[in-house]
Amino acid sequence: MDPCTIVTNVRSIFSLPDAVFRINDLIDSGEATNTELERIILSDPALTAKLLKFANSTYFGFSGKIETVMKAISIVGHKELRNLVIASSVTTTFKGISPNLVNMDMFWNHSITSGVTARLLTSSVDSRERFFIAGLLHDVGRLILFSQFPKESAKILHCLNQGEDAAIQEERKIFGFTNAQLGAELLKQWKLPPNIWKMVEYQSDPMKNEEYQSDASTLCAAISIANYIQPCTNQPINLETAISDRALKTWSYLGLTAEIVESVITVAKLQVIEVFNAIH
Repeated sequence: MDPCTIVTNVRSIFSLPDAVFRINDLIDSGEATNTELERIILSDPALTAKLLKFANSTYFGFSGKIETVMKAISIVGHKELRNLVIASSVTTTFKGISPNLVNMDMFWNHSITSGVTARLLTSSVDSRERFFIAGLLHDVGRLILFSQFPKESAKILHCLNQGEDAAIQEERKIFGFTNAQLGAELLKQWKLPPNIWKMVEYQSDPMKNEEYQSDASTLCAAISIANYIQPCTNQPINLETAISDRALKTWSYLGLTAEIVESVITVAKLQVIEVFNAIH
C-alpha cells in the first residue's frame, strides 16, 4: 500500500469538476486567452457563482464590484485565477465522510484558517495565492484516510489529543506514510504545480528538502497557528501540545515573534469568516 496506488484508486471519487482541469491545462499550456478561460468557467454555473462571490470578497480587497467573469480574470490574472477556481470547487469534492470521524464545517474552517494564515505569513506578494491553496489543501490526505480507512483513522484521531506529532507517528506505524504524503500525491495527480504539492508533502518535516525548506516552513508555521485558532477535528486538544516543537522551530527559522503571531491571528480570524462564507 502506497500513496500513489491509493490516490489512483480513489481519484474518480475525489475529483475536481471537469472545468477546473480544463482551466489548469489551458493555463499550463501558456496559450490561454481570457476569452477561452471565460468560456470554460461560464460552462459551469455553480463555479461561476462561487468564483464571482470569492472575487468580490474583502479578502482580495479589489476596489469596485466585479460583476463579470471576464473582469475577474483580467484583475486577478491567470495563475491566481487557477487558485481561485480550485478554492471555489474543493469544498464540494469530498462527500460522504462519516461525521463520527470529522465535522466537515470544522475541517474546512481549519483548512481555510491554514490557507489564510499561510498567505499572511509569506513575504512574497506574487506567491500569496499559492500559499493560500497549499494551506487550504494541506489536510486533504486525511480526508482520503477517513473515507477509505475509517477504523484506522479513528485510532489516529485518538492520538491527536497528544499533539500532531503523535498522530503522524501513528500514521507511519499503521500505513507506512503520512496524510501529508497522501495529500501531496492527490494534488500531484490533480496536476497542481510542484511548488504547491511539494509544500504539502514536506509540511511535517520542512527541513528535509532544501529547495522547499522555506515554503514548507511557512506552511508548517501557518498550520500550527491555525491549530491554535481552529483545530481540524472535534477531538479534545491539549494547548500545551497543540504547538509542536517542530512548529516552534519553523517560527524561529522564519523570525516569527510572539507579537507577529498575535497580529497574524487577529487578522486571520477576520479574514477566515469572509473566505468561509465565500467558498463554502
